[in-house]
Order: sequence, then structure tokens, then C-alpha cells
Amino acid sequence: MKVVTPDEMREIDRNAIEEAGIPGVVLMENAGRAVADTVKRLLEGMAGRRVCIFAGKGNNGGDGFVAARHLVNSQIRVKTFLIGNIDEVRGDARVNLDILIRMGVDVEEIGPEDVHRARVAVSVSDVVVDAIFGTGFKGEVGGYAAQIIDAINESGRPVVAVDVPSGLDASTGKISASCVRARYTVTFGLPKVGLLLYPGAACAGELVVADIGIPRAFLTDERLKLNLSIAEEIRRYLPARDPDSHKGTFGRVLVVAGSQGMAGAAALASLAALRSGAGLVTLAVPKSLQDIMHSRLTEVMTRALPETESGSVSLQAQALLDGILRGAEALAIGPGLSMHSETAQLVRNIVMTTSVPAVIDADGLNAIAQDPGTLKTSKAPIVLTPHPGEMARLTGLSVHEVKRDRLSVAMKAAAQWGKVVVLKGARTIIADPSGEAYINPTGNSGMATAGSGDVLTGLIAGLLAQGVSALQAAVLGTYVHGLAGDIAAARRGEMGMIAGDILECVPEALVRLAGLKGLAGERGETDVGGPARQAHRG
Repeated sequence: MKVVTPDEMREIDRNAIEEAGIPGVVLMENAGRAVADTVKRLLEGMAGRRVCIFAGKGNNGGDGFVAARHLVNSQIRVKTFLIGNIDEVRGDARVNLDILIRMGVDVEEIGPEDVHRARVAVSVSDVVVDAIFGTGFKGEVGGYAAQIIDAINESGRPVVAVDVPSGLDASTGKISASCVRARYTVTFGLPKVGLLLYPGAACAGELVVADIGIPRAFLTDERLKLNLSIAEEIRRYLPARDPDSHKGTFGRVLVVAGSQGMAGAAALASLAALRSGAGLVTLAVPKSLQDIMHSRLTEVMTRALPETESGSVSLQAQALLDGILRGAEALAIGPGLSMHSETAQLVRNIVMTTSVPAVIDADGLNAIAQDPGTLKTSKAPIVLTPHPGEMARLTGLSVHEVKRDRLSVAMKAAAQWGKVVVLKGARTIIADPSGEAYINPTGNSGMATAGSGDVLTGLIAGLLAQGVSALQAAVLGTYVHGLAGDIAAARRGEMGMIAGDILECVPEALVRLAGLKGLAGERGETDVGGPARQAHRG
């Protein structure tokens, strides 16, 4: 599913109106009705069925007026407030305001002196509809509008936001000090960037993407480069499993990982590569760890490598690794390797010379950060999987600068290095050198635990070995990793999760994504475990 900035959505709306000939008032009608439908679903089982609507003067308010009309027609008691003066409402919004008034529905103007009245109305409502500010909002909410938003939040009533919660910057996900915290956000046509990135995503609640009649061609335009990973689309990246196959069919992965005190990272990455469906996995570790790994990992082959005096992989291992790589379809390098100077040089040498598709993580990234030019020298398809700290070292930015605009940082880095970048975090970003990028919706805070990233590294490497392209392996691996984390959290809770729990749930996550039988409720959903679902109108 494509994701858009407010400017891109405005251009889509303009094309729908001017090129397709759909009147703006028709789009507004469909939008308002979608909001009303969501409100009615939320009201099911409520005895009072009272709704309070706060509308602004623009098109967002117009959507609210349409919703009010449909709710009134459903015999729901509706209180509608206009933030401002009726005389200031123009265009399609004014058309729908006038219809509402001619129906005999009171639309009360509300000013600075009326905040208490609004607070009382909210307190006796079952649901609140926020139609105050639309996608054009930026900065801070000021004046009495901020007081109204605060009153809405303090009431504890469930809120349905129209297009975006008021106070949220739909371009970036930044929020005002006063920002509506919605139970549902009904957004129109396509999701907006700010609804998917934190902190905005925390205010959006469950995202409903409503079809308001915009031609599909406008919503799938190849010039729109940002995407939301959803099951219906990315399940096609799953590699085929021919019944007439053998372990060699599904690829060989070489994992170069581990050092003294960091054996767990090597184990998790290699097991995850197997769990992804790869046929054979070889774990190459410092020779002092080989016996431990051999006894611990019954399904993984192990190779002992020359090591430094501190127990990390030595530069002398390069010839041996080059030989193993000639028989491999994918490489995972970095987890737990240490930052010993010899080991770091070995990583850079391998990255510069190998033609095997590779995933670089952890200390592999730290080694690259010492000489980022290594990436430009490399000819292999490579996926980099940094967390914000590692990305800061790779780019020379501060961690704060990386976190402040994760999407832009990831996309610029992918273009500069010519490699796929997976910038980990809440809503992991996957960016391709072509300019295409994906926001991953799966995962939870329980995955912020040691070893979680090593599982992701192995998953992506295993998919690469099965012939999945670098971008698709990164998108698919990240989604499955997050979905496995969501399954684990449902069973064990987020606080007590460990990386092994995520690894254990990978097979079930793959089954759910594939849509196989035996998993009720998963097949056919717009998004398994994600924040958005499609609302189709009848």
C-alpha cells in the first residue's frame, strides 16, 4: 500500500477532481460517510449513543458535517460544534454545513469563552469526533483550540479522528503539545506518513484507510515511492517451495559471527537463517568457540576460524572464508564479532571482494563506519541493518539527528551507498537506492531486547539464499520478524520477552503470512499485525 505526504495527497485529490471529473463535494460525502460508519461500529452496544463533533472551518470540518448528517439519520444524538464562525466556512465544507442546518441540526459556534460548554458536552458523549485540523496542520496548536483538544483527551471518551488527529503533523509524525489521542483515525485514500511514524502513530490509534472513490490508478502511481508493508502485498515475496526439492534447493548461508563473550549472537543469527527456510547454514566462528557452537547447534554446521589473542576472528581467516563463500548463496556478517582492528579489517576486505548477497549488522556495521567508502567499492547486493546508534556512526550524524527524521536519513543513506538500508526501531524503515522505501508496521516494545537484531539478520540472509532480491528480502524479513515478535508478545507479554521467543515464533509467523489453513481470522486481512486496515464502501 502506498503512503503519501499531505502534498502528494492534495495532488491526488486534484487529479481526481480535474482529470477524472469527480466533484470535490462527492469525495467529501464519501469521506464523511466513512467516518460515520466507523463511529457507528464503535457505538454498537452503547445505550446512550451520543456523539460530540468538533469541526474546523476547512475541508476537515466539512467531512465532520457530512458525518454528523449520517449519524443524525441513524437516530444518534449528535452535538456539533464549529471552532470559529459560520461565515468563515467556504466551498464544499459550506455546502455540507448548510445542508446540516437546513435539516434542523444545530451547529454551535464555539469561541474562547465557550470551552467549558464544550467540556460538558464531551463529558456526556459516548464518542467524540475530531474534525478540527486536517493534513495541512504544522507547528503548535494555540489558543482555545488547544484547550478543547486537552478537554477531549482528559475526558477519556473514545475519539474518531478525521483524516489525522488534530495537532499531528501529517508530513513527519511530530505532534503538538496539545494533540488529539484517537481510538481510530479514518484517513482517506492512502495513509499519511505522519500517521505511521512515532510519535504521531501513538496518537492515531487504529488506522482505517477509507476508499472515497478516488480512481485506483491515482493511488498506485509508480511516482509514489513510499509504501506500507501489508500482508496482501508482501506475501508474494515468499519463495516458492517445490515439493520436488532438497536442502540444496533452498540455498546455503554463511554466517560469520561471534567472539569471546558474544557467542549468543552467532547462534541466534544462524538459527534464524534456518528458520527462514534456507536449506543449509554454516556458522564460522573463532576456533575457541567452535566446540561450544557445535554442541549447541545441532542443525547448523560450524567452521573454526583463526582467532586473535582476544578471541575474535583473525585477518588470517580471509582465505578460508573466501573458499566457503564460493559455495554459498548468502552471507551474514557482524553479529558479536567485536571491534578488534584485525576483525574489522577482515569485514571490510570481505565486503569489498565478495559477490555473494550479504547482510551486514552490528560489529560489521561498526567496521564499515571506520571506512564508509567500503560500501561504494562493493559490487554485491548488500542489506545494512543499523539501529540509530550504528546509523549515527555510519553517517556522522548524531543519534538525535537520526531519530528526528528516520525516514529521510534512511533514504538518503541508501541512495548514497547504493545499498538497501534497514533502519531499525519502532516502525522500521527499509530504503532502497532506487528511492523506494517501506514502513514496517509489525513489532512491539518487547523486541527491544538483546539478540533481537541478530534474529533479523539471519532471517534476511536466509531469504537472500533462497533467491529473494535484497529489497524484498529486507521488507519480508523485517515484517516476519515483527510478526513473530507480536505472536511472542501475545503469549508471554512484552516485558518478559527475549530474542529466543521471537525466533521460536518465526515458523508460525511465516504460516500466518502465507495464509495457510488453521489460523482463523488471518487469511484475507489487509494487514496481519499492522496498524492499518482497508475500509471498503458498499
